[in-house]
Amino acid sequence: MSNFQDKLFDKVQQNSDINPKEIHKVADSVKQADFSDEKTVRQLVQRLAKMANKPIPKAKEDKIVESITKNNMPMDMQTLNKMFKK
Repeated sequence: MSNFQDKLFDKVQQNSDINPKEIHKVADSVKQADFSDEKTVRQLVQRLAKMANKPIPKAKEDKIVESITKNNMPMDMQTLNKMFKK
């Protein structure tokens, strides 16, 4: 695992108390997922929110789904952090 991935998983666990093993399970389950499909992405976002025990308001969920399906998802940690905290 790369240093970036280690830091990412540490940050996720620190902020949400999700075990990195659970993250790996989700990651493995979506390896072949079609991220341009709104239904698939929405299910993933809802699953992750449930894992984190953090409800996502509908407007925020819509924004995340739209960003992912339209391939506008930022890949730097600072921007991702801001997006999920809004």
